Amino acid sequence: MQFNHIHVIINPAAGKEEPILSYLNTVLIDTDIHWEVSVTTPDREAFDIARSLIGKTQLIVIYGGDGSIAEVARALYGCDTPMAIIPGGTANVMSKELGIPQQAIEAIRLIAGGQTKVIGIDMGMANDTPFLLRVNLGIMADMILQTSRDLKNSFGQLAYGISAIQTLVQSEPTQFKLLIDGKEFTEEGVALTVTNAGNIGISDFTFLPDINVTDSYLDVIVMNNTDLTSLLRVAGTMLFQTESEVLKHWRCKEVNITLGQPTSYICDDSEQQAETISIKIIPGVLKILVAENH
Repeated sequence: MQFNHIHVIINPAAGKEEPILSYLNTVLIDTDIHWEVSVTTPDREAFDIARSLIGKTQLIVIYGGDGSIAEVARALYGCDTPMAIIPGGTANVMSKELGIPQQAIEAIRLIAGGQTKVIGIDMGMANDTPFLLRVNLGIMADMILQTSRDLKNSFGQLAYGISAIQTLVQSEPTQFKLLIDGKEFTEEGVALTVTNAGNIGISDFTFLPDINVTDSYLDVIVMNNTDLTSLLRVAGTMLFQTESEVLKHWRCKEVNITLGQPTSYICDDSEQQAETISIKIIPGVLKILVAENH
């Protein structure tokens, strides 16, 4: 699929340090593509830029990590303008989920080469806020909240593992009251994830088999505890893609989570707080560019 006009949004604070403008120029200079660039600032974030570009370009491209990608996805929620991704972050979960090359220059070549297609992917809605990847509570939220930019700059994706170890030591089980597609459950656990995407950001590893952004379902996953045996079983579940009693799993269209008190959680990369979280799937609501053979 060829585009005559694209607009690239660049997050200069993305996890990678690389000459992205040079890469763009190298790939696009000899093409018929007219391209423009906007750079995010603290006063003008990716969401605002993307909203302002709707109807003014054929393709909105985001260079950044999953936080920036989620911002653009929220801006283009339900819109006809498609987005494309150039991975520039620490984990790059969504680009791995979609099979996009992890080297920036190769992702640009994919966009320019024309061997692509636009597909519709799902998004979730949590308390009226659209999200692309997932909602995290418990240690999964704490891990993200406690991973500093300096830690990510120093250790890359390993930074999340370091934060995970730190949060595991302090973790205490929480009681989650769940209403999943109309059925009630009460579960105690140290982490709860409601995910739209399966990939966890490490190679091709996923939470559990058959989770993807085009299946029109959400996946609710509760982790019971953090003792060493449980952690080894969780690792085995992800490595061998099998179900495990350590991770309780439901596939659904809608879930309501009651927490008993106002609790911090992560919606994509954004910190929120609520006592009750209502989450539902919105199928095929975001148009995104992927390889033709994806």
